[in-house]
Amino acid sequence: MESNQAETGFFSHLKELRERLIHSIIFLSVIFVISYYYSESIYGFLVNPYAEAVKESNLDRRLIFTALQETFLTYLKVSFFTAFFITSPYILIQVWKFIAPGLYQNEKSAIMPYLIITPILFLLGGMLVYYLIMPLAIKFFLSFESSGQFTNLPIQLEAKVNEYLSLIMKLIFAFGLSFQLPVILSLLARVGVVDSKFLKKRRKYVVVMIFTAAAILTPPDPITQIGLAIPLLILYEMSIISVKLIEKKLEENNA
Repeated sequence: MESNQAETGFFSHLKELRERLIHSIIFLSVIFVISYYYSESIYGFLVNPYAEAVKESNLDRRLIFTALQETFLTYLKVSFFTAFFITSPYILIQVWKFIAPGLYQNEKSAIMPYLIITPILFLLGGMLVYYLIMPLAIKFFLSFESSGQFTNLPIQLEAKVNEYLSLIMKLIFAFGLSFQLPVILSLLARVGVVDSKFLKKRRKYVVVMIFTAAAILTPPDPITQIGLAIPLLILYEMSIISVKLIEKKLEENNA
């Protein structure tokens, strides 16, 4: 009897999971179609940092594609990225509704802030890339152009449609994921894996790891690498403060 009830409960949970996955996929597909309709405008928004940065050169600039399908595939990527970004909060809500019934009230109260702060931190990382890092990086790379005085031929940038998208998407994801550092360390502190003393003691090693990660995740120029490393160092210090507050709260609950 108990085994039948357990089996029934398992299949009911599996059915609920399937329904929520189907709803998420349908919502993602609808947003993807809408995003593709506006894909040219969305790409224009993403390329705006490049357009603004090259105005100072007083040269006619353009983006080129060297394969027939390149622009089409680029717009598909733009559409999927936009759809995934817009759909992410809905997917998180579906995940929360699925797992919430099995949690105690104190567990719900502990997890809810992370579900809210995670997309906010990702958005902040993306905004840092768009408004600060990309304009500085583009100007840095454009500084390598040459009029041809010493090279016999002029050296001028003609950026490709797909390569520019790949660059800005890579940076947005790198910064967005890196900005999840406080969330990860706070969760590890809640389960007892790390504490504030441990984080303080390992600070010098973390600095090296952060600059190494910045060198790997970003293009090989000092501007984007420092632009990622400095916010991560600030977030690490904020994480130590957050872990201290968690420790204090846990001590009060255990008292």
